[in-house]
Amino acid sequence: MFSHIYRNLSNELSSGNELVMLTFMKSIDGKKGSIVNKIVLDKDSLDDNPLFKDMNEELRQKVLFAFDSGNLQLVDNKEETILIEPYFPRPRLIILGGGHIAKPLSEFGARVGFSVVVVDDRPTFANSGRFPEASEVICESFENCFSRLNIKKSDFIVIVTRGHRHDGVCLRNSLKYNTAYLGMIGSKRRVKAMKEELLNEGYSKEQIEKLNSPIGLDIGAITPEEIAVSIIAQVISFRRARGNTIYKELGVKFNWPEFDDAVIEEMTKETEVPRALITIISSKGSVPRKAGAKMIVWLDGKVMGSIGGGCSEANIITIARNTILNNEYTIEHVDMTGDVAEDEGMVCGGIMDVLIESF
Repeated sequence: MFSHIYRNLSNELSSGNELVMLTFMKSIDGKKGSIVNKIVLDKDSLDDNPLFKDMNEELRQKVLFAFDSGNLQLVDNKEETILIEPYFPRPRLIILGGGHIAKPLSEFGARVGFSVVVVDDRPTFANSGRFPEASEVICESFENCFSRLNIKKSDFIVIVTRGHRHDGVCLRNSLKYNTAYLGMIGSKRRVKAMKEELLNEGYSKEQIEKLNSPIGLDIGAITPEEIAVSIIAQVISFRRARGNTIYKELGVKFNWPEFDDAVIEEMTKETEVPRALITIISSKGSVPRKAGAKMIVWLDGKVMGSIGGGCSEANIITIARNTILNNEYTIEHVDMTGDVAEDEGMVCGGIMDVLIESF
């Protein structure tokens, strides 16, 4: 049930699209009930989507808020409860150049949640042995690699090639796209000269201002590892800084939705063994994982993913089995503060609400 919805979701995410899934639930007592339907909305085609047009104004605004802020919402709408859940593609860090800075940068990028792609024209530098954490390593000329990259607006591009000419090739090609971030290594003098060249070639000032160069935050970095830290810090700042200005003024922080690719992929498959999808729908305090994190529990005891581990997760797994047997959904409140956290030996403390859906 709904596996086709998750297949659509997975396919659209793979294409680099930002989406919102709406789960419509008929409540019995506010905590339990049945799943009625699920729909997926694509941000780029909202204006033409009849499902979006037919919604009442309040619900449409909630959907737009999800796209702008990245935050989950649970909405009571007449006789039903609706979970509005944003899904953004896993951000891709494209590193053009496979030298000394690229190696630690690839490691740091993968650690903080980016899908890393490394490009270099030298086989000794462009190989998975050198970049084991990268999702893809491309050995290709910098002139030709862009035809293979399929650049998306959610991509973050870092240019760290071994020479001025290669930097220029990469920069000119990168400026053709409206990416989330574009940075290039180089001294102030060299960067100034490059920008003047681009202006003389007809590139607009607006295009050139997209470039972050010299690259990275100014932390006095000297070693390749330190430079990589300064670069990934700036990339993270761009990743987290997006969002509607109005919401920021109201104190609403942008949240890049958290979910596990493997869990979503598993939900695209049919199964003979009943299962439950568990989603953190809200969190507060020092919880291990934030809203959007997911896991799957099968009736036979198999588990995929995590919502934080520990005794609280074990308790949710037990409740999930009962939810599967009753073929319903359940919303559970998890308290990891004060005496509760101390009794269970938790280092962190916080509270979260968890949605358990049977499939």
